[in-house]
Amino acid sequence: SGGGLAWAETRMKAGDYVVAPAPPGTQPDLTGLSCRWAHIPARNGTILSLVTRPQDGADPAAHAAAMARIVAVTRRLARDGHPVPEEGPPADWPRDGVAIEARLDTRAASPLWRRVRLTAGLALAWVILRMGRRIGGFDPRRYRRTVSANADFRKLDDGLKMTIDIDPATRAALIAELDAAQAAGLLRYGLSEQAEAMMTCFVPSALGDDHVHFIDGAAGGYTAAARQMKAG
Repeated sequence: SGGGLAWAETRMKAGDYVVAPAPPGTQPDLTGLSCRWAHIPARNGTILSLVTRPQDGADPAAHAAAMARIVAVTRRLARDGHPVPEEGPPADWPRDGVAIEARLDTRAASPLWRRVRLTAGLALAWVILRMGRRIGGFDPRRYRRTVSANADFRKLDDGLKMTIDIDPATRAALIAELDAAQAAGLLRYGLSEQAEAMMTCFVPSALGDDHVHFIDGAAGGYTAAARQMKAG
């Protein structure tokens, strides 16, 4: 909350703390990274992605208090506006997940074979999740609930980031609080609004509870919100 990430980014762009490039052709290990859930439609009206950053010279205590007031507005929403239902995301067939994951998967040389293998695995997982029946050590209902519990719909990294499912009245109150904080010289902000949220997952093993799920808006999300904030 003290500006450390912004400081680190500035120093890296200035050439400090450089990590040497890997040899040509090196691929990152993306094992466990997937995009297999369908998009999650808004239940309250809008999926809103918010990005804030402290203004230069903003008093840290006043900035922290402003963020606390902003988060407090979302408390009137069910589960603070968490876009993923408590029982887990819908077990619908994902529209784009297989194509995205196939591009990330470098274990097979042929892109077509990657898609075939991923589609087969996804079809099996989809059937198990739809049935909701425990198979061996895998409990699909517990897994879906843990997905929701482990999803990072709100986080703090110098500023505040949220992707929330919000109704019109709460949206108006949130923007009023943001405008007041911006006018007071405490922060800048950007918003992106869309009909659905999307989720990217890091799952070392579906049998454990240590999987992490990254929430964003499905039509611009944090990227569009950050672009608006920088333009404003």
